[in-house]
Parts: sequence; C-alpha cells; structure tokens
Amino acid sequence: MSDASEAMSTPPMPHYGILKGPNGLRAGWRLLIFVAILVLLGYGMSSSVDALTRRMHADFSTPLANVLLLDLFLLPLMIATWIMGRIERRTFADYGLPWRRAFGRQFWHGAGLSFASFTILLLVMRLAGVFLFGAIALHGWDVWKYAAAWAVLAFLSALLEDFFYRGYLLFTLTTGIGFWPAAVVSSLFMGGMHYFNPSGHGLGPVSATMYCLVTVLVLRRTGNLWMPLGIHAAWTWGEVYFYGATDSGFRSNGHLLTAAFHGTPLLTGGGFGVEASIFTLVLLALWGVIFSVWLRGVRYPNPAAVQQQP
Repeated sequence: MSDASEAMSTPPMPHYGILKGPNGLRAGWRLLIFVAILVLLGYGMSSSVDALTRRMHADFSTPLANVLLLDLFLLPLMIATWIMGRIERRTFADYGLPWRRAFGRQFWHGAGLSFASFTILLLVMRLAGVFLFGAIALHGWDVWKYAAAWAVLAFLSALLEDFFYRGYLLFTLTTGIGFWPAAVVSSLFMGGMHYFNPSGHGLGPVSATMYCLVTVLVLRRTGNLWMPLGIHAAWTWGEVYFYGATDSGFRSNGHLLTAAFHGTPLLTGGGFGVEASIFTLVLLALWGVIFSVWLRGVRYPNPAAVQQQP
C-alpha cells in the first residue's frame, strides 16, 4: 500500500479548542449555560413566590411556608437540568437521579441508617451531659399532621440541596476534571455556602463539606442519589420534627420533642445546631468507613453518558 493510500485511510485526528473538548462542549461552557438558565428561571419564580408569601404573611418556621420557599429554588433547578439534558441528549438518570428508582430499597436503607445514627449521636451527647431530650410538645392529631408535613419538607429540602451540588454540577465537572476533583470542588462549594447560614462561622461549614464528600462516595458506589436522599431527608426529619433541634442555624415550629442543649459550642454545635458539633464530625468519619466497606464497586458516572458527544 502506498503512503498516499495509508494517509487516505487514516481518520483525521479530532481537533479540540477552547469551546470543544473530548466530551463535546467543554464543561465550563456547559456550566455557564446551566447557571444562566437557572438564574433567569429563579428570578422569574422569585417574583411570584415573594408576592405570594407577603400576601400570606408566611412564617418560614412552618412547613407550608418552607415548601413555598423550596419551590422557588427546586422548580428552576429541575427545569434548567431538563433543558441541559435536552441539549446534551442526556437524562436525569445520567445526572444521578433515575426516577424509576424513587423511594426504593436504597432510599430506605439510607433513611434508616441516618435516623438511627442521629438518635445514637444524641444519646452520646446526653451521656456527655450537653443534651436533654425534653418534653413532648405535640398531642393528638398534631403529632401525625406535623410528622407528615415535615416529612414532605425534609425530602424536598434534601432533593434541592443534594441535586444542586451533586446533580448536574457534579456530573459536568466530572466530564471536565475527573470525578474526585469534581467531588472536592462541589463539596467545598457546599461547605462554603453554609458559612452564610446563621451561626455558620464555626464547624458547620466543615461538617457540610464532610457530609458532601461522604454522600458523594455513596453516589459513586450506588450509581444514583437515592440513598443520599434518604440519608439527608431522615436526618432533617429527625432533627427538625422528631427531636426539635436547630437545623443548620434555623429553628422550626411544630416539633414532637423539645430538645435542649447546654455547654460549649464545640460539643453542642451552638446556634448552628448539631451539625456543628465535634460529635457529628466523628460520626461522618465513621460513615465514610462504613460506606467504604458496605458499598462496593464504581457505578457513577455512567461511562456511556460521559463519553457522549453533545
């Protein structure tokens, strides 16, 4: 075969530039498009929700007002992700949220482990002399009404936070810089945002960063966000409703027990809540070990979805 024939049979090398990389449009540009869509949708949603909450004189320590506030962010997030999925020819499952697995076994495994862990954490704090369970604050129908209302809110809150930091953002960063660098970036982003929560200048942001890294590990091993969602939702429900503790700097109304903390913020978490306690950091480290041993294999991200050329 002649040199000319060999040259004609050899496929041309792909040309990559500032816009296009091996996985199609570079991750940074796709993230900019995503953020632009999210900001535009969020701005439009915020105007209508703000007017509604003012008219209702909404109290954001109650479940209903919080659901309205979460919708302000959750709906634009879902719509922006759907639009990017259409552009990139990817699905919600590629971004870690397969709807057909909603509330399956993995979700409840995560929820059970999380609620049990939180209860044990409070028992340890009780033995350390910095926590009291308090009296029962609800009776009759209110017990079930608020239990259901806070369960819905806890799941929506988990869905918003987990899918924002570990959905499209994590997947797209992974296509650009690799999984674990993307996991570290998204975890630091989540932890940094918690710095702006009430009383967020202590260990709260550190705990949020560790939590994000641990649940990223769970995502890596299970292939989707449903176990992390169960972990997050059950923790929030137990903290806000069942025990009546402060959640990331925010207090709530309509809780079953009246938790009381006293002592140094290093042990109690102070105004931020239990998450900012040194006990929680130890628990998160234990979770990392448990999930590393319990969950095996690598199931995220889907290689076919990463290599797809949008």
